[in-house]
Order: sequence, then C-alpha cells, then structure tokens
Amino acid sequence: MSKALMAAASLYNDQRFLSKSELRIYRNKIRRQRIVRRQRVTLALVIAMILFAMIFVVSTLVSDAASDDYTPEYKYYGSITVGVGDTLWDIASDNISWTHYDTVEDYISEICSINHVEEEEIFAGDNLVIPYYSTDFK
Repeated sequence: MSKALMAAASLYNDQRFLSKSELRIYRNKIRRQRIVRRQRVTLALVIAMILFAMIFVVSTLVSDAASDDYTPEYKYYGSITVGVGDTLWDIASDNISWTHYDTVEDYISEICSINHVEEEEIFAGDNLVIPYYSTDFK
C-alpha cells in the first residue's frame, strides 16, 4: 500500500484499507525494500573493494620499480680540454650515453647550454663541462 493510498484510506475512514493485516503487509513491504537496498549497497561496496584490490595487486606486479635488474645511474659532470682539430661533434660522439640521449644533437645541445656556448664557439684549449653517467655513487 502506498502512502497516497494510506492517506486516502484514512481520509475516508475505510477499514478495509486500515486493517491490521493491511498495515502489517505495508510495513513488511517497506522492510523488504530496505533490506534489498542495504544488500545492493553492500554488494556494490564489496565489488568496489575487490576491484580496488585487483588493481592494486596488478599494478604492484607490473611495476618496474621493484625490479631486481635495476641499477641506478647517476649524472655527473666532467671537464675536458678541447684539442686542436676537435669539434663539438667529435667530443659528443666520444662521451655520449645512448641510454640517456636519443641523438648526438641532443647531447650537443646540453653541452652547449651547460657551457653557455654556441656550437661554433669552441676553440683549442677551451675547457668544457660535459655530463656523463655512472653507476658508481660518488
């Protein structure tokens, strides 16, 4: 029995709708609806917790951070003296770390930005600071 039907029944004093059995049926229906609603919310929470746990486990297993093969590399800076006939391209080709730079041009651009020079501005006897990578922590 809906609330509107209950209101109509009480308005007209119709005992057929206000009997104890009808009220009990109405209360049981409301109680069953609450139980079903509570079960649905509980089911949704359980599913959400299971999904969260699965995502957590999968992301932990896939993570490269826990890899045993990982060896950290540290970035350091060294100084070299430009020799006669040396070009920035030759210096970069000799010292580049291919795991950290895609091209020699990338490495040259970093050397130029560190030393505040253009590629054509190096001369024999100049000292250049160049980056390099090592697995040794110094």
